Amino acid sequence: MLPEYLYSPLLQCVLGVFAAKSEQPSPSAQHVVPLADNTWTVSNPKLGISVPGKYPSQAHLDLYAEQVIGDPYHGLNDFNLRWVAESNWTYSAPLTGLKNGSDATWLLFEGLDTFTSIKLCGKHVASTNNQFRQYYFDVTSILKNCSKPTLSIDFGSAPNIVDQIAAQPGQETWPYGVNLVYEFPNRWFMRKEQSDFGWDWGPAFAPAGPWLPGYVIQFGSSEAYVRNALVDVYKKGQMNNMPPDQSQPWMVNASLDYIGTLPSGARMTYTLKDPSDSNKTVSSGSMTKVNMTDNAINGLVSISNDLVKMWWPNGLGDQNLYYMTLSIADSANKTITTATRRIGFRTIVLNEDVVTDEQMAKGIAPGNNWHFEVNGHVFFAKGSNFIPPDAFWPRVTQERMKTLFDSVIEGNQNMLRVWASGAYSPDFMYSLADEMGILLWSEFEFGDSLYPVNQEFLDNVYEEANYQVRRVNYHPSLAFWAGGNELENLELSLVNNSSPSSYTKLKAQYEQLFLTTLFPAVFENTHSISYAPSSTSNGYISLNFTDAPYFRERYNDLVSGSVYGETDYYDYDATIAFDTSNYPVGRFSNEFGFHSMPSLQTWQQALDPADLHFNSSTIVLRNHHNPPGGLNTSNYANSSEGMAQMTEAVQLWYPTPNKTDSVGNFSAWCHATQIFQADYYTSQIQFYRRGSGLPQRTLGSLYWQLEDIWQAPTWAGIEYDGRWKVLHYRAKDAYRNVVVHPFFNRSTGILDVYVTSDLWAATTGTLDALWYDWSGAELPQMDMTAGVQGRSFDVGPINSTRVYSRNVSSLLATSHNSPDDALLRLNISATGPLPNTAGNQTFTHEAWFHPASLAEARLVDPGLQFDVGESSLVVQATQGVASWVWVDYPGGAVVAFEDNGFWLGKGERRTLGWTVKSDDTDGGWKGGIKVTSLWDSTLSD
Repeated sequence: MLPEYLYSPLLQCVLGVFAAKSEQPSPSAQHVVPLADNTWTVSNPKLGISVPGKYPSQAHLDLYAEQVIGDPYHGLNDFNLRWVAESNWTYSAPLTGLKNGSDATWLLFEGLDTFTSIKLCGKHVASTNNQFRQYYFDVTSILKNCSKPTLSIDFGSAPNIVDQIAAQPGQETWPYGVNLVYEFPNRWFMRKEQSDFGWDWGPAFAPAGPWLPGYVIQFGSSEAYVRNALVDVYKKGQMNNMPPDQSQPWMVNASLDYIGTLPSGARMTYTLKDPSDSNKTVSSGSMTKVNMTDNAINGLVSISNDLVKMWWPNGLGDQNLYYMTLSIADSANKTITTATRRIGFRTIVLNEDVVTDEQMAKGIAPGNNWHFEVNGHVFFAKGSNFIPPDAFWPRVTQERMKTLFDSVIEGNQNMLRVWASGAYSPDFMYSLADEMGILLWSEFEFGDSLYPVNQEFLDNVYEEANYQVRRVNYHPSLAFWAGGNELENLELSLVNNSSPSSYTKLKAQYEQLFLTTLFPAVFENTHSISYAPSSTSNGYISLNFTDAPYFRERYNDLVSGSVYGETDYYDYDATIAFDTSNYPVGRFSNEFGFHSMPSLQTWQQALDPADLHFNSSTIVLRNHHNPPGGLNTSNYANSSEGMAQMTEAVQLWYPTPNKTDSVGNFSAWCHATQIFQADYYTSQIQFYRRGSGLPQRTLGSLYWQLEDIWQAPTWAGIEYDGRWKVLHYRAKDAYRNVVVHPFFNRSTGILDVYVTSDLWAATTGTLDALWYDWSGAELPQMDMTAGVQGRSFDVGPINSTRVYSRNVSSLLATSHNSPDDALLRLNISATGPLPNTAGNQTFTHEAWFHPASLAEARLVDPGLQFDVGESSLVVQATQGVASWVWVDYPGGAVVAFEDNGFWLGKGERRTLGWTVKSDDTDGGWKGGIKVTSLWDSTLSD
């Protein structure tokens, strides 16, 4: 017999809202008691465990707080603590603070993870089976005969339950190898964070518990409580996925989801205020086309363009925000309830239209577009991929996300792809993005798997998606909804390769879920947001808004010479790194990367001192690339492949560390893997940016990945505690507005140098390109024939232009210079206006080219000197060229320098300011600063 958790009834309308600090609660006589205000216990009678708990929380966190278990992140506790995930846990608390005599009492849960049975006063209330739905239950009748109510929530073991689901007679199966298993199997049967069962960058804790807030809500018989509010801001006549007419007025469609009772003939009014102008009322009045159902009330209003200022992403304009208060009143004009949301006026569209004749006349290759347009403007999306920042979401605070998003802005990024298979982002994350101008490409939580399509599963998914779309749609930072991760380019491809006879059936099932089910969840609720069923894909051939499956996907119906869709790229053969002929050509690059080790300081947070060497058992087993593909706890064979890939990359391209001190050698090796990662990503970012001026017209670069979920070898540019790897610094540099970059074809010896600009107006400037040896001396014979000073260039809007081209191999041979002792220093200075600003600005950028691998280069001691001041650091190379200069600092603090991982010419000084993000050393970290360069990798001490 299946457990009770599997019989959760589908609710008619499960829509809700996370509590966001920027929003105002509903007024009136409603009595709301946060479940966090009660005294909770977490227990498992079979194990003899009963400890105090918190709400919201998860069992691992409460057990750790009471020292029943050790730090889940320490050592190999992701394996050692599997018993927690394989056990059931009960959260219980006596409910206090309730008001006697209320006509109605409801329980509202913002998030329960995942399979639950809920009891109040010993009576069954409901069962749930979806981490991502808001659940609410009328418990008025139960409380009538219960003077001392106790709420208990039984959380079943997700790994055990999905195994039971998978074992049901007649259950859906898929060809071997199609559904990717990382650790715990059968994740595709649950609506729970998919990465909770393991991924190649994170652990598999499979936590359980009340992960989001919950409330007891009481009110009178003629009252209502707003539990969610949809606000959709769009241009009149706008349709999803279609560029709108920017001359049309703004339309605001509002829909309040409520529990309780509203009187017939209820009115809906609005007030729009500008917080940047002393909360001045911009517009107010009655909503039109008001329509009311048993659980929602809707209204529409038009806002003139001249009343509001538009919201823009980071670097493209200001983040103008407004507060809209929506009020419901009865026929006597008595206010029943209100809801306030902070909104922005912007259009954001994913343009997948066919390339026009006009575009082709400008040199753009035929095919389909795949780019974003904000407020009618094409722009280049610069960013990275966001993964869950912690294995336990209750530990993710607004303060922590603010620190991370500060790093995003400091890194010159304007978009994050919020990767599928984690959890839907909380409102405070969107609110921060609204304030900071970070576009959030959002995805439904499906990835690297195909999924069931029985009706109960599809209905459950629809309610989940419907709720999530309505919950976050008012945020101007919301850029896009994708159905899931790597479904068309990977999953359907795996089906076609492993079981071609199953392809037609499984493609139809894919369309049933990601087109027929998820498409309406988006398009029925919003005019303002585009949808695509998969990241990555070749886009669609056609789109209609009336008949399922709505999209006619292109799949592999490709025309030679045409360019389609977005790309991703991973190749762990370091011998072909930096060879741009291997990089994919597409309209947008949504993920690419290579893994590296975190710093020694980060490893020390999670490992015992004895484990601090490169291939220690603990480090190898914490490296989940490649994953075990099951519950194997001795994954040395697969993991060693990933360790070897990092090792080989360092050995091929850089001096190999060989320190006499074992911890020092371990630290040097960790850092060397980060240098390769940063170097490799820079090459790819600049390739995709250059593509904005080539026939492929590439208009986006989002690397994998922004941040870490824990301390381990991963693709991240920011470590678990917020410390920047070399990657984040170099990506910051590569994402500057106007950049210069060398592209070297090792086979032909041809070096091409391009200047790329993402500005919206033409840019003019000059280039200096001068040759040096490693001692810092100029190479006059090279400069005579291949040096450039003050060469003028022009770059069009969001474009690139070649500014230098030479056969370097021939030049080196004829000038009798060795490639291992030759460097080309590239400097540009350009002028042009930033988007939505008046007047020109000056943009400078520098890049260094070395024709030989740095592993073979004749490095010299650059004689680095540094001086630490109160708020800045001065670094100087006194004896030669310093490559990959690195300012390091001890643990206990997180500090971001203005630049790091840079090059210095002989005699050059660089002054670096810094931002302290956290500090437990009371400023003592400054005394532990060290400055090194690649030269230090050649030293034994």
